[in-house]
Amino acid sequence: MCRSIKTLRPPALPEEATEDEIRAAALQYVRKVSGFRAPAEHNREVFDTAVEAVAAATADLLDGLEVRGSHRPTAA
Repeated sequence: MCRSIKTLRPPALPEEATEDEIRAAALQYVRKVSGFRAPAEHNREVFDTAVEAVAAATADLLDGLEVRGSHRPTAA
């Protein structure tokens, strides 16, 4: 697995993961799977679409996780 992708849930992070952290993890994942650090121009659109899809799936995952022993802040 890509060692540069860090855990984005508590208690690994003291606060909720930021959009930038989620996108960085998604980018690392797509780079690893595709084998490209930066895609050629003819692959740019599909590469960027994959990064956005992985970032969205990651945000959904993190929003839905219930971590035992961790209190998520509630909206007031």
